[in-house]
This record gives sequence, structure tokens and C-alpha cells, in this order.
Amino acid sequence: MDRLDELDLARDTLIVFTSDHGDFFGQHGMIHKGTFLYEDMIRVPFVVRSPGCGIAGAESPAIQSLADLAPSFLGAAGAPIPRSMTGVDQSAVWRGERAAARQYAFIEDRHQPNRLCAKCRVDERYKITVYRNQNYGEMFDLAEDPGEIRNRWDDPAAAALKSELLLKLLHAQMDIEPMWMPRLSGA
Repeated sequence: MDRLDELDLARDTLIVFTSDHGDFFGQHGMIHKGTFLYEDMIRVPFVVRSPGCGIAGAESPAIQSLADLAPSFLGAAGAPIPRSMTGVDQSAVWRGERAAARQYAFIEDRHQPNRLCAKCRVDERYKITVYRNQNYGEMFDLAEDPGEIRNRWDDPAAAALKSELLLKLLHAQMDIEPMWMPRLSGA
């Protein structure tokens, strides 16, 4: 930051500070990082200093995703965003011009074939997580249970909600795959 000030570039530079994941410090009986996608793991620091934004120190509940970084940098620079990118442009949110750019985040951990594979969809209220080749999962109402203590996956009273959230998770999985293909002919 000091060097940007010295070069008189700070006011024209978009700065983002974030992390790829959190860690557990005893929550859910764990003291490490891992495949489990609790809020302690997925809610990471995300600080933005955006040129032209006069809202110093403002906080936002807007859902962000690391997949949004590249399209947001392009959007902030006024550059075209390739349709094949799966993230969304968050630059208007960062400038305080828009409340939110996305309604949910899709999170997955599938990088090692010999470990548990998890896929998760989380919005402002609900989170659902499924694990590869398992009959169990996790479903939380984050408004009623922000600590994710009461897993409602097997709760008969939440069966309809579970079906709805599983369908939304499937749609979220489909949304991350670019569908656009360039035309090869003028037809």
C-alpha cells in the first residue's frame, strides 16, 4: 500500500485481500482444514478497496465467490467479460452501487480421489451439502442455526425443503459449467 501511495497509484488501483479457505479452531470438534464445508471453513476474509467508492469501512452481506474475481476485475476495468467465465461481475457491489450480484455460492472439494468429495450450495438462509457415494449429507437453516449444530438432513419435517434444496444444488452444479459455444458457421 505504501508503494502505491508513493507512486500516486493508490486512488486508481483496485485492491482485494482474501483467502481460499478458513480453518477450524475446535468448531465441530476439528482443529484443521478439510473437506467439511461449514461456515467456519467457507466464510473467509474478503476486503476490497475500489476506486471511486466513497464508502470506507462499509460491510456487506453480499455473497462472494472466488470464481467472481476474474470477471469482477475485468468489469472494474471496463473490459469485456468472456461468456465462458462462470463467475459473476461483483464490481458494482464493491463500489456500493448494487446490493448483491449473486443469490448463492456453489462450493466443492473434489481434488483428491482418495478423500471425501463434497458439493455444497449456500444462500443467505440455507445450506445443503452432499458427499460422493454417501447416503448422508448436511442441511442447515443458517437463520435459525448459524453455528450449524442441528443437521436437518434426516428430519422428516424438513423433507420437502431437502428436495427443494437438492434440486437447487443440482442446478447450481449445472450453472458452473459454461454452456455458451461460439458459432462455427454463419448459419
